[in-house]
Amino acid sequence: MPADFNWAIGGEAGDGIDSTGKIFAQALSRAGRHVFTSKDFASRIRGGYTAYKVRTAVDSVQSVVDRLDVLIALTQRTIDENLDELHEGSVIIYDGERTTMQDVEIPEGMIGLDVPLKSLAEEAGGAIMRNVVALGAACEVANFPIENLDSALEKRFGAKGESLVENNKTAARKGKEYVAEEYDHAFDYDLETTDADYVLLNGDEAIGMGAIAAGCRFYAGYPITPATDVMEYLTGRINHYGGHVVQAEDELSAINMALGAARAGARSMTATSGPGIDLMSETFGLAATAETPLVIVDVMRSGPSTGMPTKQEQGDLNMTLYGGHGEIPRFVVAPTTIDECFWKTVEAFNLAEKYNSPVFVIADLALAVTEQTFPPEAFDMDDVEVDRGKLVDDDSIEEWLDDEGHFRTHAITDDGVSPRAAPGTTDGAHMSTGLEHDELGRRTEDTEMRVKQVEKRDRKFETAREREEWAVREYGDPDADALVLSWGSNEGAMVEAIDFLEEEGVDVRFLSVPYIHPRPDLTEEINGADEVVVVECNADGQFADLLEHDALRRVKRVNKYNGVRFKADELAEEIEATLEDSA
Repeated sequence: MPADFNWAIGGEAGDGIDSTGKIFAQALSRAGRHVFTSKDFASRIRGGYTAYKVRTAVDSVQSVVDRLDVLIALTQRTIDENLDELHEGSVIIYDGERTTMQDVEIPEGMIGLDVPLKSLAEEAGGAIMRNVVALGAACEVANFPIENLDSALEKRFGAKGESLVENNKTAARKGKEYVAEEYDHAFDYDLETTDADYVLLNGDEAIGMGAIAAGCRFYAGYPITPATDVMEYLTGRINHYGGHVVQAEDELSAINMALGAARAGARSMTATSGPGIDLMSETFGLAATAETPLVIVDVMRSGPSTGMPTKQEQGDLNMTLYGGHGEIPRFVVAPTTIDECFWKTVEAFNLAEKYNSPVFVIADLALAVTEQTFPPEAFDMDDVEVDRGKLVDDDSIEEWLDDEGHFRTHAITDDGVSPRAAPGTTDGAHMSTGLEHDELGRRTEDTEMRVKQVEKRDRKFETAREREEWAVREYGDPDADALVLSWGSNEGAMVEAIDFLEEEGVDVRFLSVPYIHPRPDLTEEINGADEVVVVECNADGQFADLLEHDALRRVKRVNKYNGVRFKADELAEEIEATLEDSA
């Protein structure tokens, strides 16, 4: 029996795939098992193939793999789409009474369980519960105590009344009992439970949680896949801390509202995806020139244009680095794990206020929608530090006044960081503008002042390079001749790929880089390796280009841009083949 168990449900959009998958993931996590999920969904409300995959084990899992042990197939296409991941002994649960499944073909060597999902659901109280019947059937196949499903059903349906919860529990048990009574088969699975306590959340939720922990008190956004969950998480939560969420009429309004709140002294944020970043770029330049701390989250998806809104890609890197007219100083931070989405969001707010600058937090769809388990201590609020930078008060403002008592909000300083005063601070009245300005914020075309302000805004990033720790995380063999580098959500797949590579006798050193600008100097590591491979989900190798620029050395590239995230075993094969080609 394998150490991990891989389950999936698939059908059409509108079939309740996402809620069913989440119920099972929650049940597993509440049973003390680690969980890692993956979603494949179409960019439409109804129709189009959609699936939810859960990988679970007692030990931590950080990626999906090319194997499915149990598949709940609501359509024939579900079987066809997952055929490459099914193996001898895989169990396929389907409803043969369903019109589209009456002539289903179960591949040779696999076990088909024809379960009348709709009929059993109707016996329990309603056909809408057919997916819960399927979950009960899966519990019997996996020898997973159905009682663990109860708490997840209570969480999902508790607000709708006790009777609905009980109906769903009954539906699950009907599915379990049907398989037990109709199929005399010894299945190969036995899901161990533990007493461990885990938090299950996705990257968007972790970003929202990090924002609240960091002291964010204003969020403005416009719904867009796959960033909407950030706003949904904050709605109903941030108000408990004196904050507000505003759903704007478009992305332009969202960033301008967020900028206004930041100018008023609040920690402020907006989140969007690539098309929204395009629209926000002008205000992004205003924030940089006016030296206003603002956090902008870009949850990347496949582009350009509308692209594939519900598919994975890391194609916005150059946009976040170079987008906008003129030369715009900016920070670009890229979380590489779901829990790091929390911590890097906290760090982004601190960077924004310490250096009076806009900060991009760039995640990707794979991070945003993936749910993973963590021990609660992974988000220890006692470890959250808030640094508001040079925010002056009534007692400290005097040193920043000119001879006439005016506040120098854009003062030329040695470290490039000017002071900041919130409205209401005595003697702190000032103006800021997108026009070039003097130390008081008044517009100017004086050539000497222009040079001083440009150099000051750039100098703060040299200061940041010296003061902050731009660390990478290292995995694998530190003495290996081959070096692999990556960014974003690829870290989990790569960490597990190292194990697959070791089984094939291939040793690699892996560096995961969460900082894009400023970024660590990896010249020594790159030039000290015999072979260098850069892994990323885009066609052009945008991160590889940056590293080649820094180290003045060509690197090998493993790129994926078909809209699907890397899988651990697949990535290991790609890296091994790349290293063999260069041998």
